[in-house]
Amino acid sequence: MNRGETSRLIAETGVVPRKSKGQNFLIDDRVAERQVDLAGISAEDLVLEVGPGLGILTSKLVERSGSLTCIEIDDALADHIEATYGKKLHLIRGDAVKVPFPPFDVFVSNLPYSVSTPIIFKLLESSFRKAIVMVQKEFADRMTADVGSPDYSRLTVNLFFKADCRILEKVPSSRFKPQPKVDSAIVEIVPRPAPFTVFDEGLFFRVTEITFNHRRKKIGTSLKAAKLIEEGWNIPFLDSRIEDLRPAEIGEIADSIFLCRKEKLSLLD
Repeated sequence: MNRGETSRLIAETGVVPRKSKGQNFLIDDRVAERQVDLAGISAEDLVLEVGPGLGILTSKLVERSGSLTCIEIDDALADHIEATYGKKLHLIRGDAVKVPFPPFDVFVSNLPYSVSTPIIFKLLESSFRKAIVMVQKEFADRMTADVGSPDYSRLTVNLFFKADCRILEKVPSSRFKPQPKVDSAIVEIVPRPAPFTVFDEGLFFRVTEITFNHRRKKIGTSLKAAKLIEEGWNIPFLDSRIEDLRPAEIGEIADSIFLCRKEKLSLLD
C-alpha cells in the first residue's frame, strides 16, 4: 500500500480521518511486513489486531495466522474490512477499550494515540505470548523509560512489572497519511514473571497510580490524601517523590502498607 492507494481507499470508504480518533494510516508496506515478521506468527496462533483501519497489517496477518480477530470502532472502516476479507477473519465492531478481548496468542496493532494508554493497560491484563505495537515515539519513550527520566511514568512501572518491553524501530511520520506531526515507533512487549514479588498486586498498582497522578508531591502526602496510609505507620520513602523510585522500591511501599493493614486488623480481632 502507498500514499496513492491509501487516498483511493479513503475516498472509496468515505472515511474522513479524524485527529480526535488518531486516524493516521500507515502507507508503507515494508514497515507493515516488518511488524508481522517481528511478531513471529505461526499458523497455529490466534492473532488479535485492534483498529485495522484500511487493512495494511490485516492483509499480511490473514496470510500468516490460523485465526485473526480484528476490533474496529469506525463503521465505514469495519464495512471495508468485512467486504475485503469476509470469513478470512472474525470482525468485532466496537470500542476496543470497552469490548472484551477474545483469547489470543499474539497482538499486532497500530494504536491510535488517543487509546494507546487504556489499550496497553488492558493488554497487560491478558494472557498472550507477544505483542508488536506501533505507537507515537513519545509514548514509546514512556513505555521504556528509566527512573529519573521525565518520561518515567505509571505506564513504565506497570509494563516493567509484567513484561520485557523494548523499542525495535523508529518510523518517520512520512510513512503515514494524513502525516502526523510526530514520528512513531514499533515496540515489542513480551510477558514474563515479575522481577520482584509483592504481597498484593492490586495494591501495588494502586500505589503506583496514586503517586504518579501527583508525581510532584511527596509520596506520603499523596498516600495520606488517598487515605491509603494512617499516621504512625512505618512506611518507607514517604518523603521521596515517585519519579525517583525504582519499581521494586514502589513494591516495598505497597508491601509495608499491606503489613500495616494486616496488623491493624489483627488488633481489632
